[in-house]
Amino acid sequence: MEAGEIIERLKLEPHPEGGWYREAYRSASPVGLHDDRTGERVALTAIFFLLEAGDFSAFHTVRSEEAWVHLDGAPLELVMLPREPEIGLLTAVGGGGEPLLVVPPDTLQAARTLGEYTLVSCLVAPGFDFADFRIPSRAELQAQFPEYSELIDRFTRQ
Repeated sequence: MEAGEIIERLKLEPHPEGGWYREAYRSASPVGLHDDRTGERVALTAIFFLLEAGDFSAFHTVRSEEAWVHLDGAPLELVMLPREPEIGLLTAVGGGGEPLLVVPPDTLQAARTLGEYTLVSCLVAPGFDFADFRIPSRAELQAQFPEYSELIDRFTRQ
């Protein structure tokens, strides 16, 4: 199957960070928050997320834990930038990497496919809310992490 067929079949839409997505599940169970966020969140959300060759998921943060699960296609390079870069390889079982990687809350993360496309599922707990999502600018990241200039250029947009 090709990326376009998957986008059509799963009814994916463009995501603000890059790639294509659709929310597949949103828990009906509310959870209270134990930090400075206001309101409630649901216990869990899950999306389908697809990246095509030449596209990337720009550096962003989510205030909850996020588990990436490889579903189909090429390996996915998942970059986390806490104090120094950590690069994980997300693959199908037997593909040389891990089929599941977890990003801690508030960790800068970015991703790209290492082939024609990669389809993953992203599970977020407490559930995803765009109020908890942030895409910092290239200039902001360059100022904060000047030693990772090349990596920041690769995973940010002008």
